[in-house]
Amino acid sequence: MPEPLTKLERRILDYLVDYLRRNTYQPSIREIGRRFDIKSTKTVSEYLQSLADKGWIERDPSRSRGVRLLGLDLHPQTVSVPCFEDAAELGDLELDRKLVGGSGAFSVVMNGNGMADVGVHDGDLLLAEPAMADELEDGDIVVVRVRGELAVKRYFLRGGEAVLEPSSPDYPPALLRAGGDVVLIGRVVSVIRRLRAPLAAAQPAAAAAGGAS
Repeated sequence: MPEPLTKLERRILDYLVDYLRRNTYQPSIREIGRRFDIKSTKTVSEYLQSLADKGWIERDPSRSRGVRLLGLDLHPQTVSVPCFEDAAELGDLELDRKLVGGSGAFSVVMNGNGMADVGVHDGDLLLAEPAMADELEDGDIVVVRVRGELAVKRYFLRGGEAVLEPSSPDYPPALLRAGGDVVLIGRVVSVIRRLRAPLAAAQPAAAAAGGAS
């Protein structure tokens, strides 16, 4: 999945998305610089290259507007959100744009019941938004990457240290430190739970049960 963004990188990405929706083409490097009061076009280019390196855009450095946003759906009502399970991408979900919020939102399938005490269960679909550690509040549910695998924890600041805990005592806590094994990916904003299988999937099972009687 794409790498987390800094605050300014996220603002630049949101600007690229909004500009494209309004104009059907991308802003120039000079326009981006004016928008964020960045004097050097080289610095703007470095920010764009960082977005490309982190998997959010593709760019052609030889062109002033040579940026292509990855995974962007410009439909006015819905947006495509990538869905992950154990860091493997399962595909995209079409969700109402009002639910998704800003650029970079993603969804994760919850594995296990380590967060059951706060109402998150195995198989739930978690909608998350990018976030930096200094934007988190005590008790926030977050998605982190631990040695290549995704995990869901709760964030607490204790004794000056960022502690990530599952709600169940059966699972160990972890520390969120710069350069450590645990990397913050985003903050969970919604939980989507299907209470029963879709009708199309349930019909074959019902037919099989009827044939066996």
